[in-house]
Amino acid sequence: MTNNITENINISSFEKLVSPEEIKARLPLQEDTLQKVGNYRQIIRDILDRADHRLIVVIGPCSIHDIDAALDYAERLKKLSDEVSDTLVLVMRVYFEKPRTTVGWKGLINDPDLDDSCKIEEGLHKARRLLLKLSAMGLPTSTEALDPISPQYLHDIITWSAIGARTTESQTHREMSSGLSSPVGFKNGTDGGLQVAINALQTVAKPHSFLGVDPQGNVSIVHTAGNPYAHIVLRGGNSVRNYDSVSVAQCEQACSAAEVKNNIMIDCSHANSNKDHSLQTVVLDDVCKQIIDGNKSIIGLMMESNINSGRQDIPENLSQLKYGVSVTDACIDWETTEACIREARNKLKDVLPKRQA
Repeated sequence: MTNNITENINISSFEKLVSPEEIKARLPLQEDTLQKVGNYRQIIRDILDRADHRLIVVIGPCSIHDIDAALDYAERLKKLSDEVSDTLVLVMRVYFEKPRTTVGWKGLINDPDLDDSCKIEEGLHKARRLLLKLSAMGLPTSTEALDPISPQYLHDIITWSAIGARTTESQTHREMSSGLSSPVGFKNGTDGGLQVAINALQTVAKPHSFLGVDPQGNVSIVHTAGNPYAHIVLRGGNSVRNYDSVSVAQCEQACSAAEVKNNIMIDCSHANSNKDHSLQTVVLDDVCKQIIDGNKSIIGLMMESNINSGRQDIPENLSQLKYGVSVTDACIDWETTEACIREARNKLKDVLPKRQA
């Protein structure tokens, strides 16, 4: 027996986790779905390369806490996606991990039962099972890459990834993103400044070597080739909005000075909507106007949308949860979602092909 007074002092226990290879064997990506994910990613790359005139719209719940509600939302989104597909490429937000400013529910992977039991292995299975269903349904999916290990379990089914404002400056997340197989958007910092995101875009395009896990779950040195499809996401910060034409022009200048591509996505939520979910449509209208007025750098936007509007706290009695209402950031409801997406499509359907030409 050892009495080590310097190691793992604040660790209460270790729990062995299923390896990425094992979970993929239990929940495999079928060939037809694999082809769909590959096609979705190529569409996003083509938009970033200006080989596809359409606009990327990353839209959906702030976070996933109810699998049935997520599938209900997805069925609605799929119908809307088919309707507007000549102009807009709808990518469903399927966020399983939530960064916390202090403490709080950390997402479906970390706490799938919403009761602080932290059954992470169960959460990984639920997350992968849902992603497989959504992709087979014909929906591209997006998520925030927060934990540096979880992409090994899920990322083969993800079309587009985000790095959040709190982690854009993190060396760990920049290195991880250099090895992601999907295009990735880096949000500007929480202060609203551009420099940390610009630095991230320069970093992620380069090869890196760092500690991680391999498909068998072994601690490994991971060597990456660099990710050429990273871009910036403007989300405002410190109560300052940066979706307007002047802010977009400043971002274009910063990207050009840093010799990174002028691919800009606008987050209609967070500080850009002053944390008022109902104002997301105002941001969307402004983005459409900028494109109509001749903007060529905006390649997409993000919106937080759910079946019903607003948000709710997680009650002690989970049977009291309201159906289709976010437990993290507030979202617009489905009726508003349909209306604003259709309106955006009608405004841009004749403009975007000319913009590419």
